[in-house]
Amino acid sequence: MIELNGTTLDLGQLKRIADGEAVTVGPEAMARVKASRAIVEKLIADDRVVYGITTGFGHLCNTRIGKQDLARLQTNLIRSHATGVGDPFPRPEVRAMIAIRLNSLLHGVSGVRPAVIDALADLLRHDVVPWVPQQGSVGSSGDLAPLSHIMLVLMGEGEVHGTDGRRHPAGPALKKAGLRPLHLEAKEGLALINGTSVMTGVLGLAVERALDLATAADIIAALSLDVLKGSTSPFDPQFLALRPHAGIQEVGANVLACLADSEIRASHVGCGKVQDAYSLRCIPQVHGASREALRHIERQVLTEMNSVTDNPILLSADRIISGGHFHGQPMALAADYFGIAVAELANISERRIDRLLNPLVSGMNPFLAKDPGVNSGLMIVQYTAASLVSENKVLAHPASVDSIPTSAYQEDHVSMGTIAARKGAQILRHTAQVLAIEWVCAAQGYEMIRPLGLGRGTKPAWELLRQHVPALEEDRLLAPDLEKARDILWKGELVRHVRQTIELR
Repeated sequence: MIELNGTTLDLGQLKRIADGEAVTVGPEAMARVKASRAIVEKLIADDRVVYGITTGFGHLCNTRIGKQDLARLQTNLIRSHATGVGDPFPRPEVRAMIAIRLNSLLHGVSGVRPAVIDALADLLRHDVVPWVPQQGSVGSSGDLAPLSHIMLVLMGEGEVHGTDGRRHPAGPALKKAGLRPLHLEAKEGLALINGTSVMTGVLGLAVERALDLATAADIIAALSLDVLKGSTSPFDPQFLALRPHAGIQEVGANVLACLADSEIRASHVGCGKVQDAYSLRCIPQVHGASREALRHIERQVLTEMNSVTDNPILLSADRIISGGHFHGQPMALAADYFGIAVAELANISERRIDRLLNPLVSGMNPFLAKDPGVNSGLMIVQYTAASLVSENKVLAHPASVDSIPTSAYQEDHVSMGTIAARKGAQILRHTAQVLAIEWVCAAQGYEMIRPLGLGRGTKPAWELLRQHVPALEEDRLLAPDLEKARDILWKGELVRHVRQTIELR
């Protein structure tokens, strides 16, 4: 099991938790939780006025709550805030959200009981996954609506994902797993939902996958470059060093490693072509910029995953601060940047698809058909790619520039970070499909120029696809081919396969 302590959760661990691995809590972290809870008990005993503990929420912050209603206040908070609508988040994303919320509470400044920590860990351990509608969060005060749907399940209410893919009542699901509903006490409902765990979970998993997909994009671009007999001069290390962005150097090295020992490359040395189109010549600059953006976003997400995003914060019995750590702006900007960076990988890929299929520039059969005319070949897959990149451009419009006041102007600036994260994840799915289409087209292009040998990295890339997608000899239904190619990319198999032959950065 992965041990959580509040400060060391990384993207690899988040992915493993999302995929089903259980968690445990470090003893030092649990000691902090106990000490924090003792502060809450003292505040109640002293009859102190503290936001969210002895007062209402949002615009109702000046409404005093009596001791007899403190637990009821927290239960009502979860029920009243579970207002999400729309399709549910996938199971892995919900598991990631739970892990991040749990990790935040382990800093020991949120005032929850150890029983709350155990209950969250038990959801992951027994794979009881709440049914969480995707829409309804404005990104502050935190992800109130979606997190409330998660925490309803702790209380034995709400719904969960069944193994049959349908939604089922939470109470029987808890009982089947041997778990009891949790009765919330003072401060706990607020601590459970007042944070950025939903947007961070969605973005964290997207970044983890996008970093692999960026390397896959280098491999696929190299295959296109090989098949289109493009020049490797723009990838010369000495040349690229003149613009010393790390991403440029890394992408250039990946492409050259893939093309090493290519017979196709050797066959057109000294040809009369002066220079290639930008979609080939500028692979290091475009892919490299996206790669560096992803690294920046990864740092932002890692910080957020290991942060406190609660309010109020209990530093001590005498230092209780109502601040803005729940505000999603750090993730909102990062998620918008993520969408733009990933969309660019699809944009340039679609242009390479056109160059592979377009007889005006490819030097190969129109649409890579074996018998063009009676066969349309891969003509329409470019339409599919064009459709996806066009949709990406709409989705890449930043959500974070918008804000709508909520809670009677008390919460007068919100982040829309969850919308940004959801859009980014959708852009990533589209981009994976576009890159898969390029892979299919480049592999078919190689059928036009065989038996010349591919490079050390492009050959295994072509071979892996051919294990799942045969060459196009006669027009056939292509949708399953595109889906298979996308699934291979989505699982990270292309990068793992090529890494067995060459070193990739």
